[in-house]
Amino acid sequence: MLMRAPRESGSWSWNLEDVAEPGLEFALVTAARMSEVLEKHDLLVPSSLEWAWFETGRGGLGIHSRLNLGTRSLDDRALADALRACRPTGYPRAEIGGILVLGSGAWFDADRKRHGEHRLVELMVAPDETDLWIELSVHHDVWGKCDFRGKPHPAIHANNAPRLALALQELTQALGAEAEPGDPTYYGRAKGYGLQAPDIVDGRGPDLTDAVLG
Repeated sequence: MLMRAPRESGSWSWNLEDVAEPGLEFALVTAARMSEVLEKHDLLVPSSLEWAWFETGRGGLGIHSRLNLGTRSLDDRALADALRACRPTGYPRAEIGGILVLGSGAWFDADRKRHGEHRLVELMVAPDETDLWIELSVHHDVWGKCDFRGKPHPAIHANNAPRLALALQELTQALGAEAEPGDPTYYGRAKGYGLQAPDIVDGRGPDLTDAVLG
């Protein structure tokens, strides 16, 4: 069982500016393209979407929606209307905020045994009037050189981190924009197409288990 950090241990974002046809449909088509890359590397098979509602000039409404995809693909033309149909009663001007693409991926232990994990990688697309902001984030320690207890695990890192790096490179090529590393958190920070190596003291990295969910 993997421990999961409540905040990301690494994230990467892309900002696609001056999109020809911005909006929800473009965001979902882009998420579909990205999910194909992530699924190829066994990182994310989409199963549901989650998003918050907001009103212009008012901000967030504190209302969230979730839609299970079932057999539908993210580039299904009817999917955008299905999301809009979830608009909360009493808020006819409510708009869809950032859409979180959720699903399962696989990580490999030191013996290369495959393990499925829900929300191994998270993908968010946030459409705007002219732009599309995208973020990919990870919350587990299999991508770093040490586990959350600070113990180095070179075999686990070698069995997982290269897949993430390849996927990030392919996503950058597919989107035509360079990935920007996200802000550091208590649990780690992105560097290039991976995570920055932690400081090693007496053969161990920092112990983060005081703030990690088992």
